[in-house]
Amino acid sequence: MIFAKKVRLRPTKEQEIQLWKSVGTARWAYNWALSKQEESYKNGGKFISEGLLRKELTVLKQTDELSWLFEVSNNITKQAIKDLCRAYKKFFKGLADKPRFKSRKKSKPSFYNDNVKLLVKGNKVLIEKVGWVVASEIIQDEKFYNPRISHDGKYWYLSVGIEELKPTVELTDVSLGIDVGIKELAVCSDGTRKKNINKTSTVRKSEKRLRRLQGQVSRKYEMNKEGNRFVKTSNIIKIEKKIQHIYRRLSNIRLNHLHQSTCEIVKTKPCRIVIESLNIKGMMKNKHLSKAIAKQCLFEFKRQIQYKCEKYNIALVEANKWYPSSKTCSSCGKLKKDLKLSDRLYKCECGYEIDRDLNAAINLSRYKLVI
Repeated sequence: MIFAKKVRLRPTKEQEIQLWKSVGTARWAYNWALSKQEESYKNGGKFISEGLLRKELTVLKQTDELSWLFEVSNNITKQAIKDLCRAYKKFFKGLADKPRFKSRKKSKPSFYNDNVKLLVKGNKVLIEKVGWVVASEIIQDEKFYNPRISHDGKYWYLSVGIEELKPTVELTDVSLGIDVGIKELAVCSDGTRKKNINKTSTVRKSEKRLRRLQGQVSRKYEMNKEGNRFVKTSNIIKIEKKIQHIYRRLSNIRLNHLHQSTCEIVKTKPCRIVIESLNIKGMMKNKHLSKAIAKQCLFEFKRQIQYKCEKYNIALVEANKWYPSSKTCSSCGKLKKDLKLSDRLYKCECGYEIDRDLNAAINLSRYKLVI
């Protein structure tokens, strides 16, 4: 399997300027290729192949207007065009939405580095047209796949794919059912529960701080309004940077909790894991619960479970979304059709009482036996 490795970079001021130039070039090349594809479609033409776009860009680089493209690596523009063509192919197959133009403010700052030219020496990494950049840890010199340099609003990171062998693990004969929700992140059929990290004091304090800063920046925008135009002062820029750092902190806290929870589940070594296939888009339409669902990052939880099960050779089963895991009694098997979302305790006619989420997890663990 190919596993991702992410290492923090510590560039100098001169190197950071060059990194930002590379980011801007990658975004420009992607948008340029997208505009060419859209122009061809409007004129009734066909999809332009990656090779033709790259040849056209090579000719344009010789002009004085685009001579600045020689300041960064040639592989950055090549890969940006390749990424755009791949995005269109996914769109044609119905696997993704139509590609959109990348904004300087909203798009993730990142660019590609050629895996052949990515050299490692101890805790230093050679990046094209940037030089030897110090990393926060020693990287082993191996065969790298798809190296990317990115910025998360505070630090620079190098992400690479490294091929590793799957570990050999002796699995138990346990079938583990997992019921995800809002009250708790996950309830397993063996009784273990993974808490909702959004209810902890650390997250709530950060969210409270975020609301205050958002109020401050909103008032400052109103104070500096000139007609229909808002003036961005240096104080506004400072507050917006603080807001960006808090968003980054919250995202990292949630992601770390998901990794810890999924690792704990997989390390119990069940022979198979059964999860329910949720309609996340449909759930997000509920205006009362959409914010809480978004904070739980349920799709990311499912994605992590999938690749970690593949790593340890654990069978992953997705139950049908119409499977009544919550409404079925795990003791007698009767179906309770009038079960409401507010009913947190499942009470059956047979006298059996159990927590609603645990009941659903037990039913999921028996999914193949029931269907």
